[in-house]
Amino acid sequence: MFTGDDQVQLFGADWCSDTRQITAWLTRHQVPFAAHDTSIEEVRTRAVEIAGGRTEIPVLVTPDGTVLVEPTPMELAATLAGLRRPRRTSRRECR
Repeated sequence: MFTGDDQVQLFGADWCSDTRQITAWLTRHQVPFAAHDTSIEEVRTRAVEIAGGRTEIPVLVTPDGTVLVEPTPMELAATLAGLRRPRRTSRRECR
């Protein structure tokens, strides 16, 4: 159920404004993510386990295993900055 090694795993709920804010941020910045609905009991239980017993949402797990609980967009950006793959560009040098 919780797969996607190259995706951020997002545990949250539609009714939560913090979850909606983080979802919008991930979408706007084209960060691949899989959303898990914590209104489902087994998903909520898993999110609490991942968060070390904390019950706040959203809970995010980055591809390198970093766990963030209720991150701000700035905290999320800082965490993901080191995980981004360099963009491929085709630059030609002027001679």
